[in-house]
Amino acid sequence: MSIEAGGEAERLSAVPQNAAAARGIVSDLLAARFGGVVAEWPAHVVDDMLLVTSELVTNAFRHGGRLTAFETEVTGEGLRIVVGDASTESPAESPGVGPEVRAGAARIGGYGWPLVRLLASRVSISYHPGGKHITVLMALPIHP
Repeated sequence: MSIEAGGEAERLSAVPQNAAAARGIVSDLLAARFGGVVAEWPAHVVDDMLLVTSELVTNAFRHGGRLTAFETEVTGEGLRIVVGDASTESPAESPGVGPEVRAGAARIGGYGWPLVRLLASRVSISYHPGGKHITVLMALPIHP
């Protein structure tokens, strides 16, 4: 894993072994870029970033065959997370589960993709012969 610094962007790129390692990469990048300022952000901001990271990486392992790429970068727009897997299939939503997640639902599973779409500012999927990349943008708090 390496931190590349250039202008406004800092990037961490590595293929983690699991979701916990991916969350560590995101946390390391935020600490490297923002230092102690992260502690001043509303708690849900970092929690949401780590939840989205976990969902994307877990789904790559569980539904995408394997994790083929992982990159996270702080840009002028926010935190960009890219996760690649070995499947060319689009992420699936369970029937009856949309972007609105209902807490009282009786079923288990199927909520990860709607959560990602709900929490991210932007989500895109690019396909290539060996699979796909899902790119999300997470908003960062405005700071002086």
